[in-house]
Amino acid sequence: MNPSDGFLLALTLVASISPLLTITSLWQVKEWRVDRLVEHLKREHIGRQLFGILRPSIVILSTLLFLTPLKAPWIILSALTLLACLSIVQWVSKTQKRPRFTPKALLLIVITILITFLTITVFDITTSPLLITIPILQPFFVAGAWALLLPIDYTLKKIIIHRATTLRATYRNLTVIGITGSVGKTTTKELITHLLEETTILSTPAYVNSDMGIAYWLLRELPAHQTDAPLTLIVEMGAYRTGEIQTICEMVKPTIGIITFIGTQHIALFGSQEKLLHAKGELIRSLPEDGMAFINADSPFADTLSQWAPCPCTTIGTGHADLTATEIREEHDHLSFRAGDTDYVCPLQGTHNITNILLAIAVCRDTIDKNTIANRLRTFHPPSSTFSVRQERGVLLLDDTHNASPESFRAAIAWAKEKPMDYKVLITPGLIELGPSSTRIHRELGIVAQGVFDRIIFTNKHGIPAFCEGLQKPVELFSYPATCVPAGSLVVCVGRTPRSVIASLLPGNA
Repeated sequence: MNPSDGFLLALTLVASISPLLTITSLWQVKEWRVDRLVEHLKREHIGRQLFGILRPSIVILSTLLFLTPLKAPWIILSALTLLACLSIVQWVSKTQKRPRFTPKALLLIVITILITFLTITVFDITTSPLLITIPILQPFFVAGAWALLLPIDYTLKKIIIHRATTLRATYRNLTVIGITGSVGKTTTKELITHLLEETTILSTPAYVNSDMGIAYWLLRELPAHQTDAPLTLIVEMGAYRTGEIQTICEMVKPTIGIITFIGTQHIALFGSQEKLLHAKGELIRSLPEDGMAFINADSPFADTLSQWAPCPCTTIGTGHADLTATEIREEHDHLSFRAGDTDYVCPLQGTHNITNILLAIAVCRDTIDKNTIANRLRTFHPPSSTFSVRQERGVLLLDDTHNASPESFRAAIAWAKEKPMDYKVLITPGLIELGPSSTRIHRELGIVAQGVFDRIIFTNKHGIPAFCEGLQKPVELFSYPATCVPAGSLVVCVGRTPRSVIASLLPGNA
């Protein structure tokens, strides 16, 4: 390879860095799952997501120029220089999407770079216009690297889950509380953790609810505790396919199972409501005969889930249930209700959280007395970004950006409707992974939002047409510079919204 060819090769690799990091970052956000990545690409503009707009334009224009009678080598050099400069500018300006550089991400990046290098050198395309296409082909090279890693990844996953299962089996004095559902898992987990604060507890941290995340968590946390000492594990369980909660249950061996609510979140990945129900029901089916099941009776399919339980089952709800909430009131900073002969107050917002509180009460009342439960509920602090309310820069802000489902979205709208503010704003990216139901659900949300908000801002285009159809008026698509909301407003944020976007809309933004 002569020096000029080496320079072109180096330039091509630099030009490829930005597309490589972008697709790697996106895949990592989707938890390295092909099904979630494909669903995202189907929902968004696939060409823009994978290749962008500017880079393909440069490649097409340069290729057409090269095919003219000019056929000048400087065309290749100029195109690659421009593409490389784009990568450098995005990195320096911090607009480049970057993955968390975990061992898995780094290995995928290194293998992709190696595939890129071998493609250029083996096929000797340093003087061909094909060289210009290498940067925009990075999604395919990343897919190739993933295919090479797949057998190793599968084997390592099996080893890690086996190690975690074996470790858990050595702890014979564990109470394992498993929590799953379409919405409310994190809030219920935090409520139980708070109520059982005087016992020795390990609970899964935020965003850790997959089989591998839980396995790593067990291997990291359990060895710090004696194998014969009493210990309570509270395990939040998420799933995108049937069988995944079963895998978690085989690993942690839950003795108590909680179903918060069965909705439609991630239904595009499950394929149907029936499959979603069966996936969540894997927790109930896995319980031992001397275990306990706790089910939200206000949720669809509660009767079916109760029938699947091989152990005693307690239902909670706001209607007919074993433990029922009555006299429900929502004040500006708390919920209050009566259950049995006890009054409860909890600093949570949204009446949909009543069932989450009831589940926590039902689980803990055999361990601590009802008066202690009532006293501890008063000092609960809701998890950040999970239907939490705060004052910020002169506005009342509902932060439900931890995650979003159709049910939590409706709850946020209903909550906002009851607030006395004169000016109300909704900020949302829309909902994802709803499959064929997406249009219907966004249209229904638009109908529910009619007359509630003075201003509705979407952070991307997904869901806007259907939402507007239901709302019967247009909404905004967020762009910088943003017009700030007036002081004294109510701002409702639903779904994964960057903190920078929220901050740019608040009063006093420079």
